[in-house]
Amino acid sequence: MAETTHGADHAVESAPGMPQLDFSTFPNQIFWLLVTLVVLYFILNRIALPRIASVLADRQGAIQRDLDSAEQMKRQALEAEEAYNKALADARAQAQDIVGEAKADIQKDLDKAILKADAEIAAKAAESEKAIKEIRDSSAKSIQEVANAAAADIVKAMMPGSGDAKTIKAAVAARLKG
Repeated sequence: MAETTHGADHAVESAPGMPQLDFSTFPNQIFWLLVTLVVLYFILNRIALPRIASVLADRQGAIQRDLDSAEQMKRQALEAEEAYNKALADARAQAQDIVGEAKADIQKDLDKAILKADAEIAAKAAESEKAIKEIRDSSAKSIQEVANAAAADIVKAMMPGSGDAKTIKAAVAARLKG
């Protein structure tokens, strides 16, 4: 068994090992490494890097366009806000004008109604005064008639057969006048 172990050790020593670490193949490996690097450089330089650069440029352009668009929208929003505030102020001023006009119209209508009511009251007062004057006149006539009748009855009762109606009426009229 010692021979087998010794034979296995000899086989391990005579085996070439990893080819990458074999110094005899270094020049060949360095050549292919350089060829691979040059090919990779040309592939990256001619195909991959221009595509990456164009994608980056497109992204940068899109970002810049978005920023410009956002800035423009911000300006438009500020302008819209200013226009809104101006319109709101104008609307408030117009509302105040409308309220003032409405108050003036209401006051004008109220003044007309007051004048009409005053005229109606004055007309009714004149009618009332006229009615009162008629009542006074009729009451004065009624008083005079009652006084004449009462005086005639008193004169007849006190002095039967004396005093005519004209004399009694004249005496009552003189007494009522004052």
